[in-house]
Amino acid sequence: PISKAPYRMAPIELKELKDQLQELLERAVFMYLMNRVFHEFLDKFIIVFIDEILVFSKSKEEHEDHLRTVLQILRQEKLYAKFSKCEFWLRSMTFLGHIVSAEGITMDPAKVEAITKWP
Repeated sequence: PISKAPYRMAPIELKELKDQLQELLERAVFMYLMNRVFHEFLDKFIIVFIDEILVFSKSKEEHEDHLRTVLQILRQEKLYAKFSKCEFWLRSMTFLGHIVSAEGITMDPAKVEAITKWP
């Protein structure tokens, strides 16, 4: 019989591949969970991307209510936010490579500069 040798990887390469696939799977599952948990408010005042939760509002009072809602949902679902990674009451921020503020969404000047200086 004709036999084909299977594609072979060194054990360390195989472990690295398994680790990378596991990380991708965990992110996908977490993204699904976050979308399910916040489905009622997605694109109304919440944007979720993997483990990032962006809460946006038109006024300080509205923002306070939105933050309270998000934190209550996290508590109900027994999900926890690492406080050192949280930022509150920002007037503008970088999110997915864009600068988001009350004036709208703009491109990050550092990224524009990198593109214009491309060889």
